[in-house]
Amino acid sequence: MALRLLEIILPETNEEQARKLLEEQSVMGLWQDHVSETLLLLRVLTSAEMTENVMDALEELFSGVEEFRLILLPVEACVPRPPPEPTDDSGTDSPDTRNGNSRGALRISREELYAEVTDGAKTSRVFIAMVILSSIVAAIGLMRDNVAVLIGAMVIAPLLGPHVALALATTLGDTDLGKNALKTSLIGIFIAMIISIAAGMVLPFQPETPEILSRTQVALSDIALALASGAAGSLAFTTGVSAVLIGVMVAVALLPPLVTFGLLIGAGHIGMSLGALLLFLINVICVNLAGVGTFLVQGIRPLTWWEADRARRASRKAIFLWAVLLSVLVCIIIFSQRN
Repeated sequence: MALRLLEIILPETNEEQARKLLEEQSVMGLWQDHVSETLLLLRVLTSAEMTENVMDALEELFSGVEEFRLILLPVEACVPRPPPEPTDDSGTDSPDTRNGNSRGALRISREELYAEVTDGAKTSRVFIAMVILSSIVAAIGLMRDNVAVLIGAMVIAPLLGPHVALALATTLGDTDLGKNALKTSLIGIFIAMIISIAAGMVLPFQPETPEILSRTQVALSDIALALASGAAGSLAFTTGVSAVLIGVMVAVALLPPLVTFGLLIGAGHIGMSLGALLLFLINVICVNLAGVGTFLVQGIRPLTWWEADRARRASRKAIFLWAVLLSVLVCIIIFSQRN
């Protein structure tokens, strides 16, 4: 069972309120210390699945207190081991379940997920360097028909982060995160396109190599693969199982089809390049569609009701948009297969 430690800084005058609230949340441990003559430090041990409930309750009660601070820390181990949480077999919904934050939701807290995903939405020098390097690696792997080199570019996967961040922004109705994620994604796509087109114009290669051809021939099974992989990737983010992401990066890689498109464009193979572009668009749409759907199923939503209402509308619009675009691409695939 994954554990989290919450450090809560409050004025001493709010001690009784905080203790009463934490007792209602059935936390695993509660310790008290002082950070100054007037400020109190409470340390709370809880399971990762219960962290969001505790944090939301504290934020609702003390968000207006100026000195209030809430810090979340991961716990690697605890001795003695905490007892397993009791299960509720009564069949009735708890207040948390009715509000959308189920006690049984096996996921990390919204704030923890947000902090992890937002790093992928930043247009940093590291992100740009990773896009450049992975584009070069992917181009070499495609030109040499080398699967091992190509997998290296897939595992780097710099374009996956912005699209997962875009899906989370849609689910939470977070406009700023959505804008940053979209900007970062477009910058990454532009850089990869420039590098691959230049490589296609300068370096000789055979467009009939299997690794290139496989990314110019799109089937309906590619849609199922992209949806399943996108859902698995989003689920890995919400549960904190980062090891699963490696397989997802390989299965629904965004960069290789994009680099294939650029190489073929640079070499003048316009007709073949359209298939690679179609595969890239399918992967992008499916990652976002599956991401929004998975986050909704996992109960990821804002804290306040007005933010939740805005997020609900944004999610509906996004799902409708991605579904329409995916339907158009399905029609294109079916039409191309018949001809």
